[in-house]
Amino acid sequence: MTNIKSRSLPKNRVFSGAQPSGNMHLGNYLGAFRNWARLQQDFECIYCVVDLHAITVWQDPADLVRQTREAAAAYIASGVDPKRSILFNQSRVAAHSELAWIFNCVARMGWLNRMTQFKDKAGKHRERASVGLYVYPDLMAADILTYKATHVPVGEDQKQHLELTRDIAQKFNNDYDREVFPIVEPLISKEGARIMSLRDGSKKMSKSDPSDASRINLTDTADSIVQKIRKAKTDPEPLPEDVAGLDGRPEAHNLVGIYGALTDKSMEAVLKEHGGTGFAEFKKTLVDVAVAHLSPITGEMARLMDDPAEIDQILSDGAERAAALAAPVMEEVRETVGLIGRHTY
Repeated sequence: MTNIKSRSLPKNRVFSGAQPSGNMHLGNYLGAFRNWARLQQDFECIYCVVDLHAITVWQDPADLVRQTREAAAAYIASGVDPKRSILFNQSRVAAHSELAWIFNCVARMGWLNRMTQFKDKAGKHRERASVGLYVYPDLMAADILTYKATHVPVGEDQKQHLELTRDIAQKFNNDYDREVFPIVEPLISKEGARIMSLRDGSKKMSKSDPSDASRINLTDTADSIVQKIRKAKTDPEPLPEDVAGLDGRPEAHNLVGIYGALTDKSMEAVLKEHGGTGFAEFKKTLVDVAVAHLSPITGEMARLMDDPAEIDQILSDGAERAAALAAPVMEEVRETVGLIGRHTY
């Protein structure tokens, strides 16, 4: 096959997104949203509310609409600027679905069978799981490569899916002897990337935890934040003088990590400042920091949620900009695959 020159690839383009599943919390903020805001300084950023991923399991339609707006509000309140970056919800740009189907024809069954997240989410009832849940990683690859993104900020639990994205891009390029897609690089944030439950330091803070006391929601009032931190599980020993002293103390490790993430200090620096302090006193300090940091976010989210028309307009404008970026990529893909006649560039 003749090697046909591809359109140029972007140099510094980020794509990321989160599901609109409600209860956006401190872990989402410290592990993702705050980092997204910071990436705007150095990258061309595209941020998406991935509502098509959400429907891989059944969603109440009215709840999905509300939660999509809430997710967008959380992004904006956390510092994502919809004028500087592109912000939209996934279903408004049809290219995601079209490219996902093409990638369903590129990805191999063996690749998807190795995806641990499907095994975890489907559990013992994998035969009852939706096909959408199974091919979820192909849609994730399409989300990223629809825009030829070069970098993706990911948590540890998404690294395997990003590897699949790289495999799909490489196979597509090799199959058609044409460099259509970049080989995406991960951006993994170390600080604050894994915030744990306030009730069990061995479990990640989660939207799906039945106990609301396990997480600090971005919609929580100051009083609620105070109560949750005061009641957070701890142990009877004071804070150690160094990080090694946190071994085997998951709740202490978690609270020190939260304080450090909110103040942009290393855990070593936090313990140098607060080592030897009892938890009753440390929690008071943490409360002050958390309320001061999160109250503006909560307030801005509330303002945005009180004006759904504003959020809808932001998402509509973002979708228009995203579709304009996706259009030439999809034309190139269709030409490459043979779905339309091929042009030269």
